[in-house]
Amino acid sequence: MPNAVPAEDVAAGAYGAPGLSQSLQNRHISMIAIGGIIGAGLFVGSSTTISQVGPAAVVTYALAGLIIMLVMRMISEMAMAMRGVQAFPDFARAGIGHWAGFLSGWLYWYFWVVVVAIEAIAGAKILADWFPQFPTWQIGVMLMALLTGVNLLSTRSYGEFEFWFSLMKVVAIVAFIFVAGAWAFGISSPSGSTFANLSAHGGFAPNGWGVVLAAVTSTIFALCGAEISTIAAAESAEPAKAVARLSLTVTVRIVVFYILAILMIVAVVPWTQIVPGYSPFASTLAAMNMSGGETIMNLVVLVAVLSCLNSGLYVTSRTLFGLASHGDAPQWLVAVNKRKVPARSILVASLFSYGALAMERISPDTVFSFLLNSSGVTMLLLYLMVAVAQLRTRTRVEQQDPASLELKMWFHPFATLFAIAAMLAVVLFMAIDPALASQFWASLAVAALFLLGFAAMSLSRR
Repeated sequence: MPNAVPAEDVAAGAYGAPGLSQSLQNRHISMIAIGGIIGAGLFVGSSTTISQVGPAAVVTYALAGLIIMLVMRMISEMAMAMRGVQAFPDFARAGIGHWAGFLSGWLYWYFWVVVVAIEAIAGAKILADWFPQFPTWQIGVMLMALLTGVNLLSTRSYGEFEFWFSLMKVVAIVAFIFVAGAWAFGISSPSGSTFANLSAHGGFAPNGWGVVLAAVTSTIFALCGAEISTIAAAESAEPAKAVARLSLTVTVRIVVFYILAILMIVAVVPWTQIVPGYSPFASTLAAMNMSGGETIMNLVVLVAVLSCLNSGLYVTSRTLFGLASHGDAPQWLVAVNKRKVPARSILVASLFSYGALAMERISPDTVFSFLLNSSGVTMLLLYLMVAVAQLRTRTRVEQQDPASLELKMWFHPFATLFAIAAMLAVVLFMAIDPALASQFWASLAVAALFLLGFAAMSLSRR
C-alpha cells in the first residue's frame, strides 16, 4: 500500500490552486450539516423502513445513526490533527495515499452528480402536480438551471440559500415532533395517549429483530450527507474548528430529527397503516385530523429536495476543483472567478447532471437504472476509506505529534473497528440479497473503472 501523503501537501494540492472564498459563517456550516442529513429519505423514504420493521424502526435508525456519528467523529479528529485538510475525499488521500484520494474524490463526485439528477426529477414531479401544463423534464431542467445560477453567484449565496432551506426543514420537523407528541401523550388526542401503538399490532418488533438489523442496509443511506459540511468548512474562517464541532452537533441532530420524529410517527399511527412510498409524516397529520397535511408535507419535501439539489451542485463543483488541484482532473478546472467561485467546475458538474437527467427520459430502464444502482454502495465505500485513513493517521500522529490530537476518536481503536465491521456487514448483506445485489456489483464496477483510470494516469506520468 502506498505511503500516506503529508497533510500539508494534501492541503495545498500537488499542483496548487487559487484560494476559494472564506465567506461562509458558522451558522451556514451548521445548517449545511443539517441539510445534508434531513432530506426526502426521512420525509418519504422512512415509510419503507417502518412498513417492514414496525415500531422498532426507531432502533434501526438509531443503529444507522450510530455508524454515521462514528464516521463524523473520525473526520473531526483528523480535521483537528491535520490542519488545512478538510475536504472529505482528502482525508483518504492523507491517511492512505494518492490512489485513495483519487478514488474517493471521483466516487464522491460521481455519487453527487447522480443525486443532483435524482433530486431534480423528484422536485419536478412535485411541481408538475401543481403546474401540469409543463412537462416534468422541463421543470427538472429549470430547477437545475436556477440553483446552478445560485452557486455561480457566490459561495455566500449558496450558504444563504442552504441556511434558509435547512432552517425551514428544522422548523417543520420540530413543529411536527411537538404536535405529534401532544397527540401521542393524549394532550390533544380525544381518545387519550396513543403510545399503545408501539406494541398493539404484533409487538414492538413484529417481524423479528433480524429484520430490524437488516433494515440498517437501506436506512443508513438516508443519513448520509453530513460530510458535505467538511467541504463547506474549507470556505469558512476557521475550517478545522468548524469540522470538529460537527461530531457533537450531528449526534444531537440524529437523535432529535430522526429518532424522535420516527418515534412520534409509530406512536400516533399503527405501523400497519404506513404505506411505502407515501410520506408517513402526511399519514400522521391525517391521523390527527389536520386538514391540508398532504399539501404541507409536499411543500416540506420540495424544500428538502431543493436543499439537496443546491448542496449537490456545490459539493460536486468543489470536489472536482479539489481533484484538479491534485492533478487528478484537467488543470483548466483549477480556476476561480473574481468572486473566488470555481465557475468552470460548477458548470462541468451541472452538465454531467443534465446528462443524467436526459438519461432518465431517454433510457430510464437501462442507463439511468445503472446510474441509480451504481451509486448505491458508494457512500459506504467512501466511509470505509475514511475509517481506514483514521486508523493510519492516528498511529502516525501519535508517533510524530501527539499534541495535535486535540479531539480524539471515542474508544480508539475499538469504535473505529466496530464502525468498519458494521459497514462491511451492510455491504456484504447487500451483496447476498437478491434485491440489492445489483447495487453492490454496479457500485464495485464504477469503483474499478476509476481505479483503472488512476492506473492509466500513473503510467502516463512515468
